[in-house]
Amino acid sequence: MANPVFERIQADITANPVMLYMKGTAMFPQCGFSARVVQILSHMGVPFKTANVLEDAELRDGIKEFSSWPTVPQLYVKGEFVGGCDIVTEMFQSGELKATLEEKGVPVAGE
Repeated sequence: MANPVFERIQADITANPVMLYMKGTAMFPQCGFSARVVQILSHMGVPFKTANVLEDAELRDGIKEFSSWPTVPQLYVKGEFVGGCDIVTEMFQSGELKATLEEKGVPVAGE
């Protein structure tokens, strides 16, 4: 049986090189963890698309099941799950996030 939420998530992460599932929007994050990931991506000049899980309960539950990751935000790069706020922050601080993005052909403007 097809899962429409999983299909939507797969379509999002396929269509958008950098996709962030978060609480709120990039302009108005609704939690500190989501705000931090937006801040990191914006600081790096990385173009990204977001989906607000607070607007859709099915998406909020579905993304956790899709990734087998219990929390939001969740960052995907070129269809691959990268991690949540703590992982993205650690990767940014170590330079691994920039390397991963560049490896996958995602433009990084700053650091």
